[in-house]
Amino acid sequence: MMKPPGVFHIESLDLCFAPKPWAFADERRTEIDAYFNALKREKPDVWNGRVLLMYDCVVENGVLRGQYLETDYASFSAWCHWDRPAAGVGDCFSAAGIVSADGAFLLGVMSSHTFNGGRVYFPCGTPDPGIIVDGKVDLGLSLRRELKEETGLDMTDFDVEPGWTMAVDGALIAQIKVLRSNETATALRRRILEYLASEERPELSDIRIVRGPGDFDPAMSGYAIAFLTSWFSRG
Repeated sequence: MMKPPGVFHIESLDLCFAPKPWAFADERRTEIDAYFNALKREKPDVWNGRVLLMYDCVVENGVLRGQYLETDYASFSAWCHWDRPAAGVGDCFSAAGIVSADGAFLLGVMSSHTFNGGRVYFPCGTPDPGIIVDGKVDLGLSLRRELKEETGLDMTDFDVEPGWTMAVDGALIAQIKVLRSNETATALRRRILEYLASEERPELSDIRIVRGPGDFDPAMSGYAIAFLTSWFSRG
């Protein structure tokens, strides 16, 4: 039986770039290439860039310490498509938990041209080499970039809560930063939708407002449901 996602508070992150080969990508190269070629035919916008995956991680005294290797998006997407089989890595990324003045969270619906089209997520993105700063993997930088790219919102628009909430769902490890707004959920959604309408190929197709478990959707990721369940249970 699979374990349900776990939700934990983390004070800080200490993540470094320590490149090494990923055996999964080497050993399953032929299968990966065949999968990705088929994916490209279905979704031509998918690009085989470079991404980072975490390995060798531990939580000590409220600090998540870990190392990241670099691989190609084809290998990463195949691993995800095959339900993230044990491969010595974790998909550890940052996500924006936007909470409105009236206590609702805002999640995005991924556009159909993206890899995860139709899924409902917090604004987030897979870490890539562009967030490596002086040998450190800066998930805060990734968060700021993805928030701006996906919603048009800036971190300065929010009161940023200290620390992170780590939601672990198997090999998927979300680092959620709670961002509090002084605007209502309806006003925030309107702002984001105006931004999306101005983009030629937006990553998000819609914004969902979640005020409680009654707004949960089967298309929502397990880590998001686990985080929101924990949050709303605290009242």
